[in-house]
Amino acid sequence: MAGKFEPKTPVQLAPPKTDIISSSFLKQCNGTDSELCYVAIKGQVFDVTGNKAYLPGGSYHVFAGHDASRALALTSTKAEDVRADWSDLGDKEKGVLNDWYTFFSKRYNIVGVVEGAANL
Repeated sequence: MAGKFEPKTPVQLAPPKTDIISSSFLKQCNGTDSELCYVAIKGQVFDVTGNKAYLPGGSYHVFAGHDASRALALTSTKAEDVRADWSDLGDKEKGVLNDWYTFFSKRYNIVGVVEGAANL
């Protein structure tokens, strides 16, 4: 299914950036402490600014300012699951994480890489 993750309306994305983003700066980009709203997946930082779901009160705000790889792989919105480490997950969960990565990469600009990310 080639168009499985295609957005309903076309999105014009900028070329992915490889800027290094510190964990402390990422944490500030949560839509509360900053107007910026970033979510990292597998160490790649996506700019979700403008999507209300990631802003305070939104259903995915728990992911804002974090590498949410593990939570996405587990399809969880529990705060304790929002972390970068996903290496111990099974193939099914890793497949789900890859699907989320594809979904995000078709909708949001990649603005950098989390400093020291080992989960690329």
